[in-house]
Amino acid sequence: MFKVAVIGGSGLLGRALVDELARQAGWQVVATAFSRPSPDQVALDIRDAQAVERFIERTAPHAVVIAAAERRPDICERDPALARALNVDAVRTIAAAANRCGAWTLSISTDYVFDGTRPPYRHDSAPAPLNAYGHSKLEGERALSETAAHGCVLRLPLLYGPIVGWPESAVTSLVPAIAASAAADSQPAVMDAWAIRYPTFTPDVAFVIRQMLELHARGETISGIVQWSGDEPMTKYEIAVRLAEALQLDARLTPQHTPADATPRPHNCHLASSRLEALGIGRRTLFDTAIREVLAAFPWQGAAPPRLS
Repeated sequence: MFKVAVIGGSGLLGRALVDELARQAGWQVVATAFSRPSPDQVALDIRDAQAVERFIERTAPHAVVIAAAERRPDICERDPALARALNVDAVRTIAAAANRCGAWTLSISTDYVFDGTRPPYRHDSAPAPLNAYGHSKLEGERALSETAAHGCVLRLPLLYGPIVGWPESAVTSLVPAIAASAAADSQPAVMDAWAIRYPTFTPDVAFVIRQMLELHARGETISGIVQWSGDEPMTKYEIAVRLAEALQLDARLTPQHTPADATPRPHNCHLASSRLEALGIGRRTLFDTAIREVLAAFPWQGAAPPRLS
């Protein structure tokens, strides 16, 4: 029996990963959650070092995937202590506990460790984060490398996938403004058309992680830093246009061609996925296909959902 502990199993990526791994014959998945624990998940606050150590010792996993984090840049900017507790200190605690049972630790990081001025970025490109979120995740990468006897960092860009609420992903968080702009006598919704993002589907990331775990189970463990990314570049404005098309909304959208966010964000942090691709790992679902699947599964706020094209 190959046992995997998923830390943060109730989150956007964690749910997709638990669903993917649960289909593996001969595997046991033990997931934790903080804000939305379900009956089959273990309630765990990763800031509680003793609780983390007890959980890892009791579970005795072969691998640990850290999908829990503070991933909201504006929150990290306002509360760097919280960002450090979740994105750095907790990673070190989990990795140390995993060491004691000989488990491989996979920690999720971000494209925001780069400043976005010289894409594409390889796994060995020099990091230069612009904001507190990027700094905390880079420190978390270093905490893992310094602590884990067997560890790997997986950097990811903007994620979207099956949701429990519009704000859960920066992609679907645009839907309410898009819908409002389509209402009679409404104002156009202003959308950023400066920063280039690479939306990446969480079921695809879960597939990638499962392939990495399969290699570990066969004794072909991946270490160091790897990256995975969708390959369709889009600004927030372009994402909004495609969302409106999928929802068949006559939205009024205005592109904003200069940076307007209070928290600095990089221009283009395209991640090269070549290290995983060379191992035969990867899957990419087209954005238009994936986003229609996400929207069709989530109930529209208010009346019946618009018919998807």
